[in-house]
Amino acid sequence: MPMKTTLVAVEEACDKRWYIVDAQGKILGRLAVKIASALRGRNKPTYAPHMDMGGFVVVINADKVVLSGKKEFNKEYMFFSGYQSGDSRISVEDMRTKKPEFIIEHAVRGMLPKNRLASALMRKLKVYAGSEHPHGAQNPVALAE
Repeated sequence: MPMKTTLVAVEEACDKRWYIVDAQGKILGRLAVKIASALRGRNKPTYAPHMDMGGFVVVINADKVVLSGKKEFNKEYMFFSGYQSGDSRISVEDMRTKKPEFIIEHAVRGMLPKNRLASALMRKLKVYAGSEHPHGAQNPVALAE
């Protein structure tokens, strides 16, 4: 006899905890996996892939995240304006000086599903370049390593 799959109602699964992650000295890809899993709620026993089961994630020290190998100088982000020859490229080194939050946001977005659920999950990601953040009232707990 096959086992029944139990689905949790949204009202029962609305335990939206706040997590905090210090990105200083952490490798970008490994950090992005942990953040994406916490946003989706994969660390909970009630995880369902089609529902928003995760909590909010606050990332501090985004400007001090580490990339392995020569990616700091060789990796480029490409943007396209829609016009002919309207593509522009910027290296991670330059992006770190201009907008360091983008590096983590881009890596996490790539690890989320490509649908409307990802947009809702990305709204729950708060990334800050420095060590200060305005979410102290939510009492964020450290995300398990």
